[in-house]
Amino acid sequence: MSVIENSKMTVVGAGSVGASVAYAALIRGSARHVALYDIATQKVEAEVLDLAHGTQFTGSSDIIGGSDISVAAGSHVVVITAGAKQKPGQTRIELAGVNAGILRSMMPQLLEVAPDAIYVIVTNPCDVLTVLAQEATNLPPERIFSSGTVLDTSRLRWKLAQRAGVATSNVHAYIVGEHGDTEFPLWSRATIGTVPILEWESPGHPRMSAEELDRIAVDVRDAAYKVIEGKGATNYAIGLASARIVEAVLRDEHTVLPVSTVLDDFHGLDGVALSVPSIVSASGAVPIRETLFSEDEMTLLQRSGDALRTVAASLRE
Repeated sequence: MSVIENSKMTVVGAGSVGASVAYAALIRGSARHVALYDIATQKVEAEVLDLAHGTQFTGSSDIIGGSDISVAAGSHVVVITAGAKQKPGQTRIELAGVNAGILRSMMPQLLEVAPDAIYVIVTNPCDVLTVLAQEATNLPPERIFSSGTVLDTSRLRWKLAQRAGVATSNVHAYIVGEHGDTEFPLWSRATIGTVPILEWESPGHPRMSAEELDRIAVDVRDAAYKVIEGKGATNYAIGLASARIVEAVLRDEHTVLPVSTVLDDFHGLDGVALSVPSIVSASGAVPIRETLFSEDEMTLLQRSGDALRTVAASLRE
């Protein structure tokens, strides 16, 4: 496939996350046409108006929106952010029941107006919702996936870059597994430039210990809780992360991103959605099967899968 001309993306949900995705997409020029859909008419129309007022300053992208699902017609990518938002102290998994219901009722309507789109689920718990949505729609796994740990990976690279005294783009490390409490860094493959993470040192930046890396991993895992406690929601960074995923699809980039697809015999894992390095293009997202894990990391990945499988099973009952 190739770059999609006259591209259109629709963001479902005009809350803080959805509005931030649309805002980031307009500023970055992620798609030629951006649509924002929400059942709350007054809210979505106000957000669209506010965004449209600034399009003189955002390049060639335009924005439409409303509470009629027809605004999503013809979309090449649909980013789903609709759902109950995470409250202070609430885990992503606790959100599962109500948001699964919202997604089940909405997906058939979206498929009717955008049957050929790639669907990116941002609503939490995004991994569990990806499994349920894929089962409900029978879409190929590559066409319906979640933003997964793209944001968590960005958080990790930012912290490591600060510690190592390098640009974030020079940090090559991934958070994998659940987007949530059982996620973990793929330390065995992490490098700064070409230097393994534990061997990096430069003037003013001594080597990091395994214990320090563990503390960084905990900070990354708990980062969302800290932001939610302080301001009620995480929105800017996930907006940017989602826009970046959309660009990889619409520009057919074949970019490696740790999105979450329903896995099929990935190192023995089946039927559960977990974030692993994947190639994202106009065809969707395909896990890189050649990704290597240490023995301990493989155990953690299995643990992450088991935790999410249990939640998904409870929501099918």
